[in-house]
Parts: sequence; C-alpha cells; structure tokens
Amino acid sequence: MKKITTTALGLAFALSIFAASANAQAIDLKPASLTPYQVTAVAADYKGKPAVAVEMAQVAVNEKTVAVLKGVDFHNGTIEATISGQPKANSGEGARGFVGIAFRVAADTSKMELFYIRPTNGRADDQVRRNHSTQYVSMPGFPWEKLRKETPEKYEAYADMQPAEWTRVKIEVKDQTAKFYVNGASQPTLIVNDLKQGKDLRGSIGLWIGPGTLGHFSEVKVTKAD
Repeated sequence: MKKITTTALGLAFALSIFAASANAQAIDLKPASLTPYQVTAVAADYKGKPAVAVEMAQVAVNEKTVAVLKGVDFHNGTIEATISGQPKANSGEGARGFVGIAFRVAADTSKMELFYIRPTNGRADDQVRRNHSTQYVSMPGFPWEKLRKETPEKYEAYADMQPAEWTRVKIEVKDQTAKFYVNGASQPTLIVNDLKQGKDLRGSIGLWIGPGTLGHFSEVKVTKAD
C-alpha cells in the first residue's frame, strides 16, 4: 500500500508539473502586441536583450500609464518578467525609475492590480527609502499614498536592485493573494493577502511605468493556473 501511495503521489506531482508547463506561455513581446495607454512602446535592444522601451507619451491624467498585452486573459497563475527602470534625464527629484507589472487589467484599464519597483531606492543611503523599494497598489482607489498612510509598511518592502539594470521579477497570484519575488529569491519580497479589487477580477497583463521613468521590459512569461 505504501509503495502504491508513493507512486501515485509521484505521478500526481509529475502531472502537475506537466500541466504547468503546458500552460506556460512565453510572450512574443513587441510593440504590435501591446495596446499603450498614456505611454509609448517601441522595440529596443537593451543590455543584451531584445526588449520594449516604455515612456510616458505626455503628462498623464492618472496612474494608468501602461502598455497592455493583447489577447491575454489572466486570473490565477504566475507572471515572470525581466524589467529595468531609470529616471529620465531632467526628471524631477522625486523620480525613482518606477517600473512594474500590472495584472488582471480590465479591458478599459478601469481596474488593475500592480506590483512595481523603485530602483533608485535599492541602494540608497537612507534606510527609509530602502524600505520603499517594492510596492503594491490597486486601481481604482488604492494608490501608494493612501496605502502608506493608512497601513504603513504593509504594502512595501526592501529588495536589492539598481536603476538602469535588469531586475528579474515574478508574481504568483491565487484568488485574493499575490506574492512578489525579486531576482530569483526563493521567498517572496512582498505578500499581499487582500488584493483590493477582489478575488474574481480577471484581465490582461500590463507593462507599467511611473512619472519621469524610462522603462525596459523583456522575457515575459505567463503560466495560467485556471
């Protein structure tokens, strides 16, 4: 009986790995595969990787500054990407190179969940700035200012990173929980157990940048769990 049980467990594990691999989709990332909102997206070769460069097209009216992947429907699963952010020349003093990945993005961008990084904070001499290296926000209704004021430290965390360098990120999403991993770490940098738009929201995936940022994106892979 023990041998049969062990064999069955091993088979179940192998099947789960096979199913995950079957659902994995490497995105052919190029401008034609994106719908930009308040940003421009152009092909680029950046630090040895084929990439898409994203910048704000004009002064944005809100934080929905994102290039959304066409033809992607995502609810639960894993998103992996290699991203880089840096302040643009002549950007304001508060520019941090804000760059991240939005998920469950509504077709009209009215709703989305988002993890992003502030690369210039990663090795800052100010410890408080370091503590704000990674961030979760949710749109509409939950910008970083509100979350930091009402629940300080809950939706931000430290991770080592540098501006203008590639940072590998991974997001695991399950219902109302999302985990954010940085640079291949085995443990998440940031865990959110109460995604603000609820557990049933589904939608696309977006390449997001913040004010004063030049962002680059490469090696996007999506693995759906449902």
